[in-house]
Amino acid sequence: MIDIVIDITLLTFLAITAVAIVRITNLFAIIMLFGIFSFLSATMFVVMDAVDVAFTEAAVGAGISTVLMLATIALTKDQNEKQSVGRISWLPLAVVTLTGTALVYGTLDIPAFGDPEAPAQKHVAPYYIERSVPETGVPNIVTAVLASYRGFDTLGEVFVIFTAGIAVLLLIGDKRRKSTPGRNEGGENDA
Repeated sequence: MIDIVIDITLLTFLAITAVAIVRITNLFAIIMLFGIFSFLSATMFVVMDAVDVAFTEAAVGAGISTVLMLATIALTKDQNEKQSVGRISWLPLAVVTLTGTALVYGTLDIPAFGDPEAPAQKHVAPYYIERSVPETGVPNIVTAVLASYRGFDTLGEVFVIFTAGIAVLLLIGDKRRKSTPGRNEGGENDA
């Protein structure tokens, strides 16, 4: 019974946060609400015993994404103030609608959730269910798959994310150096 109350409470907070994100126009507040939404999602994953997914959501969704969006606002503040409010751009709306339609169309061939005849249930899942605990000694099957069977793949994903983060930091640092007024090429202040 307590699990149901926790689930309903978290889902209620997620819904309230989503509605607030749609209704608010202040970019800083929206970014903070996105961070809260990601943190609530991570909490929901913990309740569902998907701790590894919760950790990733908290680190990427609530952590890195929030910092990068705040840095973007800091670097583009002047450009945001110049844009006219109330102008509708139809091209981005059309692209998003077309992409969403294509994604929904692509899901029509996906097997039903929990379908025992789905390829993943017939080929891959039985192997991991039967052998993951004896072969790895890890009681959580998902953790065993990510850390043992797909260890090098997971390490590669971490390397890709790390490289992307470094690239973003380099781009932000370069932009900040170029936009700093009162400095000449030698790094000294103009007098």
